Amino acid sequence: MPVTESVIRKVALSFPLANEKPSYGKPSFFIAKKFFTRLRSEDDSIVWIVGSIDERDNLIELDPKTYFITDHYRDYPSVLVRIKRINEAMLRKMLERRWRAIAPKKVLKEISSPANGRGASRSDAEGRSNDRVSTAVRPLRRYRRRSPRKRG
Repeated sequence: MPVTESVIRKVALSFPLANEKPSYGKPSFFIAKKFFTRLRSEDDSIVWIVGSIDERDNLIELDPKTYFITDHYRDYPSVLVRIKRINEAMLRKMLERRWRAIAPKKVLKEISSPANGRGASRSDAEGRSNDRVSTAVRPLRRYRRRSPRKRG
């Protein structure tokens, strides 16, 4: 079943530190202050930042009905994804990949810590998601600032 704007909003805001604010006059999502994704109503797509222009070009070549770019994105490692061609699970995996690339290291460490019952795996260390962590992105407890230790 294709995703809707409300599903995109729900999934995007489910990631730790996610927030919504307009960008180019369109609903956009950020992780802390870093760009996460943006809705494009003019062509019913979202902006997805990928690892490289080569990766983007490979996606377009593999499935041009789902992935495409406009002239604006030609020089950026971004691809546009037609939302009618993806489902919620695919959207979540795509956004999780982006989230892992931009989330603060402290938050990533907390998500992967054994205390959370998740444990880090080799694929976590390499930056790829796996089944154990694909559903693990849940709100984290707030961090408490500690005063620096006194040295004696």
